[in-house]
Amino acid sequence: MKILLCFGTRPEAIKMAVLYHELQQNDFEAKICVTAQHREMLDQVLDFFEIVPDYDLDLMQPNQTLNGLSAKILSNMDAVLTQEKPDLVLVHGDTTTSSMAALATFHLGIKVGHVEAGLRTYNKEAPFPEEVNRQISSRIADIHFTPTKQATKNLLNEGISQSEIIETGNTVIDALFWTINKIGNGHYKHPEITALKNTIPIDKKIVLVTGHRRENFGQGIKNLCDALLEIAQRDDVTIVYPVHLNPNVKDVVYDLLSAHQNIYLIPPVSYPAFVWLMLQSFMIITDSGGIQEEAPSLGKPVVVTRTVSERPEGVDAGFSILAGTDKNKIIAAMRDILDNFAGFENSKNPYGDGDASKIIIDYLKTINQNYFR
Repeated sequence: MKILLCFGTRPEAIKMAVLYHELQQNDFEAKICVTAQHREMLDQVLDFFEIVPDYDLDLMQPNQTLNGLSAKILSNMDAVLTQEKPDLVLVHGDTTTSSMAALATFHLGIKVGHVEAGLRTYNKEAPFPEEVNRQISSRIADIHFTPTKQATKNLLNEGISQSEIIETGNTVIDALFWTINKIGNGHYKHPEITALKNTIPIDKKIVLVTGHRRENFGQGIKNLCDALLEIAQRDDVTIVYPVHLNPNVKDVVYDLLSAHQNIYLIPPVSYPAFVWLMLQSFMIITDSGGIQEEAPSLGKPVVVTRTVSERPEGVDAGFSILAGTDKNKIIAAMRDILDNFAGFENSKNPYGDGDASKIIIDYLKTINQNYFR
């Protein structure tokens, strides 16, 4: 069976990396096409996970519009799909790359598998444009690999047949454990991690912060910064913030936070360096979806700076707190964790045990070749 994995961003690459290696180890003809919707951040992940793409469309442009990127993906995927003629194309999650690659694949009558399918907020504006991207992929996909029971339920409620849904857990946990094992290897040296060890004081409670959602640009980012300034007054806290390069984030964050000696603003870090930071942290403040999934496996509480999340399982299980971008709610949640958190009673991660890729492989082995004709 010939399988083409198509992705374009750092999160997609992280979540598809272990699956790609598992496919190769199980005698599938697996190839990779990257759109490079993100360039530098994508390349870091490819290098760390030892992946060389078969096709690199190199589509990233400064200040590109979503419509412009979408058009380029649709146009450029034609040549790749026509040349490779895969039996199945695997796309991931909720990016513009995933939805447009799925659409291009559908136009050529090729089967589509959607990894991390079924997550929903049912709010087109949050996350934007990811919620609609994911729903587009669901309408197109022939096979839906869902990470949780709720994701499966969402698809069933939308009329997707149970026979087309395979519940797997989330492949990001596979990648997390793979990374922890690699950076924990005494023979592996990572220059970024070494530099962080020499820069970040770890004798206090480290609050790790990320933020990049479009819906939080403007007042949302300002409110987050005001909350961090309040918490940074504490003597027992160190705040570490790898700042997204988007000017809508970077300019505001550096303007408001750069003068505080207890807040460490650093450039975006590679995935292994970020995993190391998560391991050192006491708590995490984020609007990222992947971090909400990873943190439970590390025993780290998360304050989510979003009003809704397509990952409700972590909130329901007590691993995450939805605070939105209300300054007072963020401060209250952070103080409660800093003063009272002593570990989770139930440490089982609702997003999986790190075997999602193997479950996907086992399913693909059962598919009769006639399915693709």
